[in-house]
Amino acid sequence: MTSPLTHPASQGRWTPRLWGTLLVLCAAMFLDALDVSMVGVALPSIGSELDLSTSTLQWIVSGYILGYGGLLLLGGRTADLLGRRQVFLVALGVFALASLLGGLVDSGPLLIASRFIKGLSAAFTAPAGLSIITTTFAEGPLRNRALSIYTTCAATGFSMGLVLSGLLTEASWRLTMLLPAPIAVIALLAGLKLIPRSEREKDHRGYDIPGAILGTASMLLLVFTVVQAPEAGWGSARTLLSFVAVAVLLTVFVTVERRSPSPLIRLGVLRSGSQIRAQLGAMAFFGSYVGFQFLVTLYMQSLLGWSALHTALAFLPAGALVALSSTKVGAVVDRFGTPRLIAAGFALMVVGYALFLRVDLDPVYAAVILPTMLLIGAACALVFPSLNIQATNGVDDHEQGMVSGLLNTSVQVGGAIFLAVVTAVVTANSSEASSPQAVLDSYRPGLIVVTGIALAGLLITLPGLRTRRTQQSVVVAKSLQENQKNQENQEEETAAERVAVRD
Repeated sequence: MTSPLTHPASQGRWTPRLWGTLLVLCAAMFLDALDVSMVGVALPSIGSELDLSTSTLQWIVSGYILGYGGLLLLGGRTADLLGRRQVFLVALGVFALASLLGGLVDSGPLLIASRFIKGLSAAFTAPAGLSIITTTFAEGPLRNRALSIYTTCAATGFSMGLVLSGLLTEASWRLTMLLPAPIAVIALLAGLKLIPRSEREKDHRGYDIPGAILGTASMLLLVFTVVQAPEAGWGSARTLLSFVAVAVLLTVFVTVERRSPSPLIRLGVLRSGSQIRAQLGAMAFFGSYVGFQFLVTLYMQSLLGWSALHTALAFLPAGALVALSSTKVGAVVDRFGTPRLIAAGFALMVVGYALFLRVDLDPVYAAVILPTMLLIGAACALVFPSLNIQATNGVDDHEQGMVSGLLNTSVQVGGAIFLAVVTAVVTANSSEASSPQAVLDSYRPGLIVVTGIALAGLLITLPGLRTRRTQQSVVVAKSLQENQKNQENQEEETAAERVAVRD
């Protein structure tokens, strides 16, 4: 059901309450991105204080990804069925409590558990928040503007997280875990007052319990398998059997969804070429960036000896460029359409990643690293909002949560899969020599893979350009026919008037 706030927005007037609603939703997205980026820099300090091994430290990151990526499909559909406002606020409260728990625990297992709970809560806040926006702002320029601001907050949160983690970790890693808690509480209190009440879906035909179980289980197992594959071995029996189990679960899931009267995912949505390109593009976009950021962070800290703060500042131009362009992206989308912007953004990413292949052990930042950061920042500003707009356009209000969950699932699964692939490529090209040059040489194949992933995203997008031109041609041809018909009618009317005058 469309929110009551849609009416003023559709008239072009953004009331203070409408702005407040958008800011609350942006705060939740900001927290998700902030949390992901902050924990990476704090890992060495966490390992030292809690005496954790490298494999255990990995699960502080992977636990969040597991909860987030595994439950997004369920989170999106739950928002549609139980009410977007209720689901969003409850999940935001859980996020705040898990943040507080993560900053106070004194054991690795408890910290990993708190990270899993945070990921689980984000799996409900992300699709619920996105669907609140898409049902509050009318499709078109107003929604495009809102989504460009919303997605920009994610990039800003990620960039600020890198800087803040560098500063806070100097005092204590616990501050990086605790920081999201008060922000989440403030957003929760504001949301209770500002976010409009949304009705539950009334005409659904029951709850798809089997689909929810199968969908959640398949996503959890897929993310778990991909995260563990580099350590267990991609060709190991454990990994192969896990992938077979994922395939079986997904096959059964699809069969159940086809027969369910109220499916977790309506498979007909995926018949749209535009929707498929948005989902695959999201996987390629986030997967390539996560792989790039992982390698570049290792390169700067392990090989160049840069501090965590120095590394964060090196990434900052990309995030700053995204933040500065937030108010303009919506208008650009209105003018050129999402396919062109996505294609242009992926082209910038390919060039940026390719340029980074020039790095050596003594790079000049302004000449070698900065151009890549600026190109990636411009690409993120174009691609991420456009993917969100393309995925949610033309979708009925009662399915916005489902599509939002599907898009976020594509983002997280793409990040997990491609990061694992990049890690495996780097590991396979590592030599026994431990010299800095040998380590750098092992990174280059990974960077080539990252560039290839971005190129695949560009190729996926190109058919959308042809579709858009075809649609425009149809519209133009229809307009010409209507003009010709109007002209003929006018000529007939003029002739009739002349006959009447003569009579």
